[in-house]
Amino acid sequence: MIRSIFLSLVMVLSPLWPFGENPTPGAPFIIINKQSNQLAFVDNNQIEQIYPVATGATNSLTPEGLHTVLIKAVDPYYRKKNIPGGDQNNPLGSRWIGFDAEDTDGRTYGIHGTNRPDSIGKNVSAGCIRMQNKSVEQLFAKVPIGTKVLIVTSEKDFWTLAVAYNAIKKS
Repeated sequence: MIRSIFLSLVMVLSPLWPFGENPTPGAPFIIINKQSNQLAFVDNNQIEQIYPVATGATNSLTPEGLHTVLIKAVDPYYRKKNIPGGDQNNPLGSRWIGFDAEDTDGRTYGIHGTNRPDSIGKNVSAGCIRMQNKSVEQLFAKVPIGTKVLIVTSEKDFWTLAVAYNAIKKS
């Protein structure tokens, strides 16, 4: 009993615990700007890559805020229409990176590939973030469970947002 309480306290208080309020400076971090339809991958105190994405058809469909990656899947199954992973008709593409927006379990909102590459750069989704399959495969390999995902509509550049959310340590 005492051991489990101690372990719980250590995990909650540890700066390495992935489900805290803010990311650890230098840890992987994702920023999605709905205004520009771009995703920035931040790691090791720098912006590693910026990708074009598609976001919600209306501004309210893609929930803003700071979220946490809870699950990842290769060739995800599309539950709504019973389409197996890997099928060319599967709108989720080749990868799923699910996060906890609106208190969900990582299976409702996510960053995923697409079978409609022409939709990238537009506001067309039902709320998820779509990426080219090749791009989401690159991102998938770099993103551990517990990674923070910031979704905003902003005029600010990615560097400014990363510093403000403690994803990049100011020098």
